[in-house]
Amino acid sequence: MSSPKATAGKRAPAGKNAAARKPAARAAPRLVVTDAAHDDASDQAKRLAAEINKSLSRGDTNALTPEALQVLTAAVCRLYSAQTEAGGQHLPLGSRSGVTATDVMNVASGLLKAVNLAVFELGMWQSWTGR
Repeated sequence: MSSPKATAGKRAPAGKNAAARKPAARAAPRLVVTDAAHDDASDQAKRLAAEINKSLSRGDTNALTPEALQVLTAAVCRLYSAQTEAGGQHLPLGSRSGVTATDVMNVASGLLKAVNLAVFELGMWQSWTGR
């Protein structure tokens, strides 16, 4: 038996078996698909977050109107929920977000109040779903 390297340069004789030979399998080229719209939305979100953080560092708590904050919070909630339902495993905040426990409690309390849920209901849902 010869090694694949030794037979690589040899050609099989043409004849009735030539048509039965399968062409060598080629690895499918890896395509890296980027969605420019998603990249652009992510870049815009990062710029908006930077602007909001800059305003907060100056003591300006009116970087967004209440209506704009509500619309943005709703969109982020729906997106995070959709990604989680689709199998996403990431947390909504990074380890270096600068968000404090008080910040989280304020937002969590506001979110629960906005949809008329109690902490008890959240606890029950977490025990049922394991989240």
